[in-house]
Amino acid sequence: MPTDTTAPAAIRVPAHGARRPRPRRPRRPARAAGQILPGLLLTAFGVFFVLPLIWLLLAATKTDAQLVQDNPLSFGSWHALRQNWDALTSFQGDAILLWLRNSALYAFLALVITLVTGIPAGYALAMTEFRGRRALLVTTLVVMLMPATTLVVPLFLEINAVHLVGSLWSVVLPFSFYPFGVFLTYIYFSTALPRDLLAAARIDGCTEFGAFRRIALPLAVPVIALVGFFSFVANWTNYFLPYVMLPESNQYPVQVGLGLLLTDVPQFNPTAGTAAVLRPELALATLLAISPVLIVFLFAQRYLVSGLLAGATKE
Repeated sequence: MPTDTTAPAAIRVPAHGARRPRPRRPRRPARAAGQILPGLLLTAFGVFFVLPLIWLLLAATKTDAQLVQDNPLSFGSWHALRQNWDALTSFQGDAILLWLRNSALYAFLALVITLVTGIPAGYALAMTEFRGRRALLVTTLVVMLMPATTLVVPLFLEINAVHLVGSLWSVVLPFSFYPFGVFLTYIYFSTALPRDLLAAARIDGCTEFGAFRRIALPLAVPVIALVGFFSFVANWTNYFLPYVMLPESNQYPVQVGLGLLLTDVPQFNPTAGTAAVLRPELALATLLAISPVLIVFLFAQRYLVSGLLAGATKE
Protein backbone atom coordinates (compact mmCIF):
# COMPACT_ATOMS: atom_id res chain seq x y z
CA MET A 1 0.00 0.00 0.00
CA PRO A 2 1.62 3.24 -1.06
CA THR A 3 2.35 5.77 1.66
CA ASP A 4 2.69 9.50 1.40
CA THR A 5 6.27 10.40 2.19
CA THR A 6 5.78 14.15 1.83
CA ALA A 7 6.47 15.84 5.19
CA PRO A 8 4.02 18.43 6.34
CA ALA A 9 5.07 22.06 6.11
CA ALA A 10 7.13 23.18 9.08
CA ILE A 11 5.27 25.32 11.54
CA ARG A 12 7.26 28.30 12.69
CA VAL A 13 7.12 28.79 16.38
CA PRO A 14 8.17 32.20 17.65
CA ALA A 15 11.23 32.17 19.84
CA HIS A 16 10.73 32.38 23.55
CA GLY A 17 10.23 35.98 24.61
CA ALA A 18 9.99 37.35 21.06
CA ARG A 19 7.11 39.67 20.33
CA ARG A 20 5.15 39.63 17.16
CA PRO A 21 5.07 42.96 15.33
CA ARG A 22 1.83 44.71 15.95
CA PRO A 23 -0.09 46.00 13.02
CA ARG A 24 0.26 49.75 12.58
CA ARG A 25 -2.84 51.49 13.66
CA PRO A 26 -4.10 54.30 11.53
CA ARG A 27 -3.82 57.71 13.14
CA ARG A 28 -7.05 58.80 14.62
CA PRO A 29 -8.54 61.97 13.16
CA ALA A 30 -9.16 63.41 16.63
CA ARG A 31 -5.52 62.93 17.59
CA ALA A 32 -4.30 64.55 14.36
CA ALA A 33 -6.65 67.48 14.90
CA GLY A 34 -5.35 67.82 18.45
CA GLN A 35 -1.82 68.27 17.07
CA ILE A 36 -2.83 70.65 14.30
CA LEU A 37 -4.78 73.04 16.52
CA PRO A 38 -1.83 73.96 18.82
CA GLY A 39 0.32 74.48 15.73
CA LEU A 40 -2.22 76.85 14.24
CA LEU A 41 -2.48 78.78 17.49
CA LEU A 42 1.31 79.11 17.77
CA THR A 43 1.49 80.26 14.15
CA ALA A 44 -1.22 82.85 14.76
CA PHE A 45 0.57 84.19 17.85
CA GLY A 46 3.87 84.24 15.94
CA VAL A 47 2.35 86.24 13.10
CA PHE A 48 0.65 88.57 15.58
CA PHE A 49 3.96 89.43 17.29
CA VAL A 50 6.39 89.19 14.37
CA LEU A 51 4.51 91.20 11.73
CA PRO A 52 4.53 94.48 13.71
CA LEU A 53 8.28 94.09 14.25
CA ILE A 54 8.84 93.50 10.54
CA TRP A 55 6.70 96.54 9.73
CA LEU A 56 8.73 98.63 12.17
CA LEU A 57 12.00 97.54 10.58
CA LEU A 58 10.73 98.38 7.09
CA ALA A 59 9.09 101.67 8.13
CA ALA A 60 12.49 103.13 8.97
CA THR A 61 13.60 102.64 5.34
CA LYS A 62 10.78 104.72 3.82
CA THR A 63 9.79 108.31 3.39
CA ASP A 64 6.61 109.53 5.06
CA ALA A 65 4.72 109.34 1.75
CA GLN A 66 5.95 105.82 1.06
CA LEU A 67 4.91 104.76 4.56
CA VAL A 68 1.31 105.73 3.76
CA GLN A 69 1.04 104.76 0.09
CA ASP A 70 3.29 101.72 -0.43
CA ASN A 71 2.80 98.14 0.66
CA PRO A 72 3.25 98.00 4.48
CA LEU A 73 5.73 95.11 4.15
CA SER A 74 7.74 96.58 1.27
CA PHE A 75 11.31 97.82 1.57
CA GLY A 76 11.96 101.50 0.99
CA SER A 77 15.55 102.45 0.22
CA TRP A 78 18.88 102.80 1.95
CA HIS A 79 18.91 106.45 0.96
CA ALA A 80 15.65 107.06 2.83
CA LEU A 81 17.07 105.23 5.85
CA ARG A 82 20.10 107.52 5.83
CA GLN A 83 17.90 110.60 5.54
CA ASN A 84 15.76 109.43 8.46
CA TRP A 85 18.90 108.84 10.52
CA ASP A 86 20.27 112.31 9.76
CA ALA A 87 16.94 113.97 10.58
CA LEU A 88 16.59 112.00 13.81
CA THR A 89 20.10 112.73 15.06
CA SER A 90 19.71 116.42 14.24
CA PHE A 91 16.61 116.70 16.44
CA GLN A 92 17.54 119.03 19.33
CA GLY A 93 21.24 118.51 18.70
CA ASP A 94 21.67 114.71 18.83
CA ALA A 95 19.09 114.38 21.61
CA ILE A 96 18.36 110.73 20.76
CA LEU A 97 21.99 109.76 21.38
CA LEU A 98 22.00 111.66 24.68
CA TRP A 99 18.82 109.85 25.76
CA LEU A 100 20.33 106.49 24.89
CA ARG A 101 23.43 107.34 26.91
CA ASN A 102 21.28 108.40 29.85
CA SER A 103 19.27 105.15 29.68
CA ALA A 104 22.46 103.09 29.63
CA LEU A 105 23.86 104.99 32.61
CA TYR A 106 20.68 104.68 34.70
CA ALA A 107 20.05 101.04 33.82
CA PHE A 108 23.58 99.70 34.32
CA LEU A 109 24.28 101.66 37.49
CA ALA A 110 21.00 100.46 39.01
CA LEU A 111 21.77 96.92 37.81
CA VAL A 112 25.09 96.87 39.68
CA ILE A 113 23.43 98.05 42.89
CA THR A 114 20.63 95.52 42.45
CA LEU A 115 23.05 92.61 42.09
CA VAL A 116 25.29 93.76 44.94
CA THR A 117 22.37 94.08 47.35
CA GLY A 118 19.69 91.69 46.03
CA ILE A 119 21.73 88.50 45.66
CA PRO A 120 23.11 88.54 49.25
CA ALA A 121 19.65 89.48 50.54
CA GLY A 122 18.08 86.45 48.83
CA TYR A 123 20.86 84.22 50.17
CA ALA A 124 20.35 85.52 53.71
CA LEU A 125 16.59 84.96 53.55
CA ALA A 126 17.09 81.41 52.28
CA MET A 127 19.95 80.24 54.50
CA THR A 128 19.51 81.99 57.83
CA GLU A 129 16.82 82.06 60.49
CA PHE A 130 16.13 85.32 62.29
CA ARG A 131 13.24 87.09 63.91
CA GLY A 132 10.99 88.80 61.39
CA ARG A 133 12.16 86.65 58.48
CA ARG A 134 8.66 85.48 57.52
CA ALA A 135 7.27 89.01 57.76
CA LEU A 136 10.09 90.26 55.54
CA LEU A 137 9.35 87.56 52.97
CA VAL A 138 5.65 88.42 52.95
CA THR A 139 6.44 92.12 52.59
CA THR A 140 8.79 91.39 49.69
CA LEU A 141 6.12 89.33 47.96
CA VAL A 142 3.43 91.99 48.45
CA VAL A 143 5.65 94.79 47.12
CA MET A 144 6.65 92.59 44.20
CA LEU A 145 3.00 92.10 43.23
CA MET A 146 2.14 95.81 43.42
CA PRO A 147 2.14 97.75 40.11
CA ALA A 148 5.18 99.98 39.81
CA THR A 149 3.05 103.07 39.15
CA THR A 150 1.46 102.83 42.62
CA LEU A 151 4.87 103.45 44.20
CA VAL A 152 5.76 106.54 42.17
CA VAL A 153 4.14 109.09 44.50
CA PRO A 154 5.62 107.60 47.72
CA LEU A 155 9.01 107.36 46.04
CA PHE A 156 8.78 110.97 44.88
CA LEU A 157 7.98 112.15 48.41
CA GLU A 158 10.91 110.16 49.83
CA ILE A 159 13.36 111.38 47.19
CA ASN A 160 12.12 114.94 47.62
CA ALA A 161 12.61 114.70 51.40
CA VAL A 162 16.34 114.08 50.89
CA HIS A 163 16.57 116.74 48.13
CA LEU A 164 17.53 114.37 45.31
CA VAL A 165 14.73 115.13 42.84
CA GLY A 166 16.20 116.02 39.47
CA SER A 167 19.51 114.25 40.13
CA LEU A 168 20.93 110.99 38.83
CA TRP A 169 20.12 109.19 42.09
CA SER A 170 16.44 110.08 41.93
CA VAL A 171 16.16 107.46 39.18
CA VAL A 172 18.97 105.05 40.03
CA LEU A 173 18.01 104.42 43.67
CA PRO A 174 14.35 103.51 42.96
CA PHE A 175 15.51 101.37 40.04
CA SER A 176 17.85 99.53 42.40
CA PHE A 177 14.95 98.54 44.66
CA TYR A 178 14.02 95.24 42.94
CA PRO A 179 12.05 92.90 45.23
CA PHE A 180 11.39 90.40 42.43
CA GLY A 181 15.12 89.74 42.15
CA VAL A 182 15.39 89.18 45.91
CA PHE A 183 12.50 86.73 45.88
CA LEU A 184 13.80 84.89 42.80
CA THR A 185 17.22 84.52 44.44
CA TYR A 186 15.57 83.32 47.65
CA ILE A 187 13.68 80.62 45.73
CA TYR A 188 16.87 79.43 44.04
CA PHE A 189 19.03 79.26 47.15
CA SER A 190 16.31 77.57 49.21
CA THR A 191 15.62 74.84 46.63
CA ALA A 192 18.70 74.27 44.47
CA LEU A 193 21.67 74.89 46.76
CA PRO A 194 22.65 71.87 48.91
CA ARG A 195 22.96 72.89 52.56
CA ASP A 196 25.38 70.01 53.20
CA LEU A 197 27.84 71.65 50.83
CA LEU A 198 27.76 74.86 52.84
CA ALA A 199 28.04 72.91 56.10
CA ALA A 200 31.15 71.14 54.78
CA ALA A 201 32.67 74.50 53.86
CA ARG A 202 32.02 75.81 57.37
CA ILE A 203 33.63 72.72 58.89
CA ASP A 204 36.72 73.37 56.76
CA GLY A 205 36.99 76.81 58.37
CA CYS A 206 35.15 78.91 55.81
CA THR A 207 33.27 81.91 57.16
CA GLU A 208 29.68 82.62 56.21
CA PHE A 209 30.76 85.26 53.72
CA GLY A 210 33.47 82.95 52.39
CA ALA A 211 30.92 80.16 51.83
CA PHE A 212 28.68 82.61 50.03
CA ARG A 213 31.50 83.94 47.85
CA ARG A 214 33.29 80.68 47.07
CA ILE A 215 30.39 78.22 46.84
CA ALA A 216 27.00 79.91 46.55
CA LEU A 217 27.91 82.58 44.01
CA PRO A 218 29.62 80.27 41.46
CA LEU A 219 26.64 77.91 41.58
CA ALA A 220 24.16 80.78 41.25
CA VAL A 221 25.47 82.19 37.96
CA PRO A 222 22.27 81.27 36.01
CA VAL A 223 19.92 82.91 38.50
CA ILE A 224 22.21 85.96 38.75
CA ALA A 225 22.02 86.32 34.97
CA LEU A 226 18.24 85.94 35.13
CA VAL A 227 17.87 88.61 37.82
CA GLY A 228 20.25 90.88 35.95
CA PHE A 229 18.33 90.55 32.69
CA PHE A 230 14.94 91.19 34.27
CA SER A 231 16.33 94.14 36.21
CA PHE A 232 17.94 95.64 33.12
CA VAL A 233 14.76 95.30 31.06
CA ALA A 234 12.63 96.81 33.84
CA ASN A 235 15.05 99.73 34.21
CA TRP A 236 15.42 100.33 30.49
CA THR A 237 11.68 100.32 29.75
CA ASN A 238 10.58 102.35 32.79
CA TYR A 239 8.81 105.50 31.66
CA PHE A 240 6.71 106.95 34.46
CA LEU A 241 9.33 107.23 37.22
CA PRO A 242 11.96 109.17 35.17
CA TYR A 243 9.18 111.33 33.75
CA VAL A 244 8.21 112.38 37.29
CA MET A 245 11.70 112.64 38.77
CA LEU A 246 13.63 114.41 36.00
CA PRO A 247 12.61 117.95 35.03
CA GLU A 248 15.13 118.60 32.23
CA SER A 249 14.92 117.06 28.77
CA ASN A 250 18.70 116.52 28.65
CA GLN A 251 18.30 114.16 31.62
CA TYR A 252 15.60 112.02 30.02
CA PRO A 253 16.13 108.33 29.26
CA VAL A 254 15.17 107.16 25.82
CA GLN A 255 11.67 106.00 26.84
CA VAL A 256 10.71 109.49 28.00
CA GLY A 257 12.49 110.92 24.96
CA LEU A 258 10.25 108.86 22.68
CA GLY A 259 7.24 110.49 24.32
CA LEU A 260 8.78 113.89 23.58
CA LEU A 261 9.34 112.86 19.96
CA LEU A 262 5.75 111.69 19.72
CA THR A 263 4.47 115.14 20.64
CA ASP A 264 6.37 116.57 17.65
CA VAL A 265 4.76 114.23 15.09
CA PRO A 266 2.02 116.22 13.28
CA GLN A 267 -0.20 113.15 12.84
CA PHE A 268 -0.33 112.71 16.63
CA ASN A 269 -0.11 116.36 17.63
CA PRO A 270 -1.60 118.90 15.18
CA THR A 271 0.05 121.75 17.09
CA ALA A 272 3.57 120.51 16.29
CA GLY A 273 5.89 123.27 15.15
CA THR A 274 8.00 123.61 12.04
CA ALA A 275 10.69 121.24 13.35
CA ALA A 276 8.28 118.32 13.07
CA VAL A 277 9.32 114.69 13.39
CA LEU A 278 8.11 112.38 10.63
CA ARG A 279 6.72 108.94 11.29
CA PRO A 280 9.65 106.99 9.73
CA GLU A 281 12.01 108.91 12.03
CA LEU A 282 9.85 107.91 15.02
CA ALA A 283 9.99 104.27 13.86
CA LEU A 284 13.78 104.49 13.66
CA ALA A 285 13.94 105.97 17.16
CA THR A 286 11.80 103.11 18.45
CA LEU A 287 14.17 100.59 16.90
CA LEU A 288 17.11 102.29 18.61
CA ALA A 289 15.24 102.17 21.91
CA ILE A 290 14.57 98.43 21.79
CA SER A 291 17.89 97.35 20.28
CA PRO A 292 19.87 97.15 23.57
CA VAL A 293 17.28 94.81 25.10
CA LEU A 294 17.45 92.54 22.06
CA ILE A 295 21.25 92.53 22.08
CA VAL A 296 21.42 91.69 25.79
CA PHE A 297 18.87 88.92 25.29
CA LEU A 298 20.81 87.36 22.40
CA PHE A 299 24.03 87.23 24.43
CA ALA A 300 22.38 86.08 27.67
CA GLN A 301 19.76 83.61 26.41
CA ARG A 302 21.81 80.53 27.36
CA TYR A 303 22.04 81.72 30.95
CA LEU A 304 18.40 82.77 30.92
CA VAL A 305 17.23 79.26 30.07
CA SER A 306 19.45 77.81 32.80
CA GLY A 307 18.17 80.37 35.27
CA LEU A 308 14.52 79.67 34.45
CA LEU A 309 15.10 75.94 35.06
CA ALA A 310 17.22 76.49 38.18
CA GLY A 311 15.46 75.29 41.27
CA ALA A 312 12.93 73.24 39.29
CA THR A 313 14.14 70.13 41.13
CA LYS A 314 15.45 69.97 44.64
CA GLU A 315 19.00 68.68 44.96
